Amino acid sequence: MDTNKMNDLYREAAEYLSSRIAGSPETAIILGSGLGSLADQIEEAVVIPYAEIPHFMHSTATGHKGNLICGKLGGKQVLAMQGRFHYYEGYTMQQVTFPIRVMKLLGIKNLLVSNAAGGINNTFKVGDMMIIRDHINMMPNPLIGPNNELFGTRFPDMTRAYDREFIRLVEEIASSHQIVLKKGVYVGLTGPSFETPAEYAFYGKVGGDAIGMSTVPEVIVARHAGLRVFGMSVITNEGYHFADDFVNDGADVIVAANRAASVMTQLFRELIAKIG
Repeated sequence: MDTNKMNDLYREAAEYLSSRIAGSPETAIILGSGLGSLADQIEEAVVIPYAEIPHFMHSTATGHKGNLICGKLGGKQVLAMQGRFHYYEGYTMQQVTFPIRVMKLLGIKNLLVSNAAGGINNTFKVGDMMIIRDHINMMPNPLIGPNNELFGTRFPDMTRAYDREFIRLVEEIASSHQIVLKKGVYVGLTGPSFETPAEYAFYGKVGGDAIGMSTVPEVIVARHAGLRVFGMSVITNEGYHFADDFVNDGADVIVAANRAASVMTQLFRELIAKIG
């Protein structure tokens, strides 16, 4: 679609949300598979189903409720996406990342992203939480096509896609609560099929620590628009360990993510309190 027409759609969605939300939130959160319960901790919540927001897509993935929530977390106004859109659902990259540009127009400055991921690093166990320090993008780049000058430059820098200050703050918060965190590289693939044993091994050899089907497109568009980004993965299966009876199961992913949701909520709440 023509860039000017797309900008009209972003503005229409932003104008609608401005009429529904209170205050001027500077931080937005995207909650991945099984992590939507973090939204239950948001106080004074206004819940807006995606179906009510002009031009928003519908989330069809398991564990994604499909609500935008505005309220207070860590004493600050936040926006939270309870579920995201995926390329494997049949959406274009423009549609997958549509909410990020709407957030930018709403005045969002910080984006916290979470996901459920398979562990490639053989020191990772189910239930571990990994700070994303970098990513490997194996999906179509969402910035392909005419550059949208309203949001950013033609060639955005990705050397520090994940904000180093935010990473330091979360590490300090975790240490103060004796919470053990991993840190590593997230590999973003299209899905929807889970990876083969050979693919897990390959992406481990090229530097990946965890693997999933989301997050990277949102981060690229967020950085293009000048947002500061923090990312965290919950390890929901061990992709390096293939017993004879091992199978990847989407329901197991949700269960493992749910177990970690309360700890992630604590970390995000305290990070938000520090950054605004």
